[in-house]
Amino acid sequence: MNSFYMMIALILLVTMLLGLVRVMRGPSRVDRMLAAQLLGTSSVGILLLLALAFEQSALRDVALVFALLAAVSGLAFVRVWAAGVLAK
Repeated sequence: MNSFYMMIALILLVTMLLGLVRVMRGPSRVDRMLAAQLLGTSSVGILLLLALAFEQSALRDVALVFALLAAVSGLAFVRVWAAGVLAK
């Protein structure tokens, strides 16, 4: 079962690499932010899978912190972006 978790974590890592390409080359700020959210969500998934595979509860705590940071960064971006759009 551990190898299954590791394989899924590797697939998520590949999606993170594709998301990183979108962050670098995204056509707009919104596309880049959504790709950054993908990176945050994928990192949470990878950490949770590794916590299951290695039976480390500390990785679950780190995943929780990453999830909170991703949510706060998304809200901050929307607030700044909306203020810029409404100012035009």
